[in-house]
Amino acid sequence: MMTILVIVAVLMVVATGVQVLKVSELVATSKGEKIYEVTEKEGKAQGLLLLLFMFAYFGFFVWQVYKWWGLKLPVSASEHGEGYDSLMNVTLWFITPVFFITHVALFWFSYKYAFSSKRKADYFTHSNKLEIIWTTVPSVALAVLILYGLSQWNTIMKPIANEEDHVLIELYAKQFDWTARYAGEDGSLGRANFKLIEGTNALGIDTTDEKAADDRIVKGEFHLPVGKPVQFVFRAQDVMHSAYMPHFRAQMNCVPGLKTQFNFVPKITTKEMKEITQNEDFQYILLCNKICGAAHYNMQMDIIVESQEDYDKWLAEQKKFAQQ
Repeated sequence: MMTILVIVAVLMVVATGVQVLKVSELVATSKGEKIYEVTEKEGKAQGLLLLLFMFAYFGFFVWQVYKWWGLKLPVSASEHGEGYDSLMNVTLWFITPVFFITHVALFWFSYKYAFSSKRKADYFTHSNKLEIIWTTVPSVALAVLILYGLSQWNTIMKPIANEEDHVLIELYAKQFDWTARYAGEDGSLGRANFKLIEGTNALGIDTTDEKAADDRIVKGEFHLPVGKPVQFVFRAQDVMHSAYMPHFRAQMNCVPGLKTQFNFVPKITTKEMKEITQNEDFQYILLCNKICGAAHYNMQMDIIVESQEDYDKWLAEQKKFAQQ
């Protein structure tokens, strides 16, 4: 009730302000004043204020960079992430000078060409030369960035060939948790269908499929071997989720009724990243990056990157689907 009263009070204040402005305009008009005519003095004052605002504007920008730059993610924990970080740096080095140049021009022109009764604006309709310049230059710059980004994207979207030595993991999303399923010794994941979801078979795995028998299902955390390609497959049970692994520079939507995928090669173990970040509590993490419901914040899963030996030992301790 209190919220409704506050909203009504705010609306009444706004409505009152509008009516006061209307009354002021009517009074000024009745006196013969031109209320919407900008004087030369007012134009110069506004131009000067905009020029002064420019310094405050850039000062705030520099302060934000100084204040928050240290909160960036640490170095990439995946091989392809190095290219992604390079793309980000190239983009920043490109757009930052453009940002300063365009805004300096904007504020300076507002000051220099403020209204003056001694000056008349030229009527300028068209220039093919200018059109070519401001179309070609941004197009070429964006094409370079897009092609660079596309080449990086292709590195994680191209499926790993079955004959290659890699880890195959399915990440299954539902409100509001994650489940990881590892392919067994056969290197394949068993069939699954949402129609088979019941009881303890939360992933809807086809129990008649021989390839499903040696799959391993884990909750809470999943492990990755360092330096070995990992092929991820994603499914969702209810609504759209998004598998986000920020430290590996990887993200993919999990869509009900559709399988999505990407792959990467972890290059830094959890222990090594703790030393790099000088944070003993550091942990790689899988998040849901789509607001999927009231308990969206609960969709987290720890990721442990370790040596091949430690990974093999951990995986051997996980029960097979047939055993579960």
